[in-house]
Amino acid sequence: MENQSALFQLDSSVTYLNGAYMSPLLTSLAKIGERQVRAKLTPYKIGADNFFENVKAVKQEFSRLINSVEPDRIAIIPSVSYGLANVAKNVDVSDKEILVVSEQFPSNIYPWKELEKSQNAKLITISPPDSLENRGEIWNERILAAINSNTGMVAIAHTHWADGTLFNLKKIRKKTKEIGALLIIDGTQSVGAYPFDVQEIEPDALICAGYKWLMGPYGIGVAYYGPAFDNGTPIEQNWINRKDSENFAALINYEDNYQAGAMRYSVGEQSNFILLPMMLEAIRQLNAWGVNSIQQYCKSITEQPLALLKTKGYWVEELDFRGSHLFGIRKEGMNVELIKEELEKHHIFVSIRGTSIRVSPNVYNTEADMMKLVNILN
Repeated sequence: MENQSALFQLDSSVTYLNGAYMSPLLTSLAKIGERQVRAKLTPYKIGADNFFENVKAVKQEFSRLINSVEPDRIAIIPSVSYGLANVAKNVDVSDKEILVVSEQFPSNIYPWKELEKSQNAKLITISPPDSLENRGEIWNERILAAINSNTGMVAIAHTHWADGTLFNLKKIRKKTKEIGALLIIDGTQSVGAYPFDVQEIEPDALICAGYKWLMGPYGIGVAYYGPAFDNGTPIEQNWINRKDSENFAALINYEDNYQAGAMRYSVGEQSNFILLPMMLEAIRQLNAWGVNSIQQYCKSITEQPLALLKTKGYWVEELDFRGSHLFGIRKEGMNVELIKEELEKHHIFVSIRGTSIRVSPNVYNTEADMMKLVNILN
């Protein structure tokens, strides 16, 4: 795969290594957004079919991205918190344990804290070792060891949002299946840049915000809901999620049944005539590139710079336990605030998360971008 910076409009004076914060918008998406905003100047051109066509197309493209053969299991959501609220409303973890990892993103914590109150569940946090040696491996071992007969659900990301630690979902799924526990995945920081296979992992739910690695606009996302949620109750009751909602003339024939699959969990106004076409174009582009190719490209531009960084005494997780699109850089005694100031002075954009410098390149970056970062870090 070649560098794709020509498809974006990043300032040449800026080194943007912060895709985990927010992806830059493809110029093609900006044009679609502008066109769709103007479309409402003539609402009489928006027909009934327009409420459903892009919804169907997004589900098909996202299914392709995650290797699902069931597009009807995809829902359109406005945020991760919305997608997880649907999960929380439809699980029974009464008197059971919910496993999470330390410093997990808040949207993947707050719903479970509510279940602690309403269902007397117990939130169990699995922390990494204090030592950086074999950190990712030991952290994964601790997660697996914590799954037991009293575990009702494991709610975890594929890659940790703060430092990119990769969690072995295949092994976690195997153990949760053995005891009948649910596996709920926040794919926001991985899906679109790191391969995810629904048929291999078989998650009960996969929830993804659209504005990071899916390269879509802010305010829209996608979710996959497995068989465990087939007969659930969504957090909102809207007209378009009901059976035969395509027939506008018959909408007052109120329908108790929902549309097929996970459509019941889609947000009201899911047909969003501005955001949805942009999201569709973004996922189509990801599928055209191929997620494996994206990950390999990120590896190719980071491998040598990270090797050089290690000679300077910095620590980066071993490749078996991180992705090449998102990783944390640490060093004993490192003053992250001073480093952040120095990087900003040179227009190098990364994120500081705890004691880690979070670096997240993508296809618009080059090895030279990474070397600029390495040269600043002494």
